[in-house]
Amino acid sequence: MFAIVETGGKQYQVEEGRYLDVELLEGEANAKVVFDKVVMIVNGKKSKVGQPYVAGASAEGTIVKHDKAKKIIVYKQRPKKGYRKKQGHRQGFTRVMISKIRTSAQKKAESTETAEA
Repeated sequence: MFAIVETGGKQYQVEEGRYLDVELLEGEANAKVVFDKVVMIVNGKKSKVGQPYVAGASAEGTIVKHDKAKKIIVYKQRPKKGYRKKQGHRQGFTRVMISKIRTSAQKKAESTETAEA
């Protein structure tokens, strides 16, 4: 089972037990993160596609670390004008370990279990 979630203006495929590198998020290491903008859940014949998001679905994870990606070089030049500009950039990202993908049916089942206990 996997899901497509949207965060930081991009869409990512997530699976339980896998790492995900996303745009920089607020929060410390070991903090819980919930991605509630789930575009699609794929689970065999029980797949769901949202319009635009799947109602009641979410993906939960914990922040592993904040880091920076490899450096890229931005080089600008104008021919025959003597203009050269070299600049480096390292984009920040957050590594998240996905722990659980929940659908609306799973949320209802968990809420009834906690109410009975």
